[in-house]
Amino acid sequence: MIPVTRLNKSEYFLNSDLILYVESLPDTVITLRSGDKLVVRESVSEVCNKIIAYQKLIRSGFNQVGE
Repeated sequence: MIPVTRLNKSEYFLNSDLILYVESLPDTVITLRSGDKLVVRESVSEVCNKIIAYQKLIRSGFNQVGE
């Protein structure tokens, strides 16, 4: 799960495995496999970096954030 921020500044966690693609329109829009679209405050590169960091954490064998 990666943290992302709605335009109203509320934070939520998104399962990165559900992401189909991320684009800048100019707001960052995340399209999920279900077809749902989420608009977030983070840039495309920030979202991608969060996904990469999360995947590294999972692949390294850690199962809890902060270990």
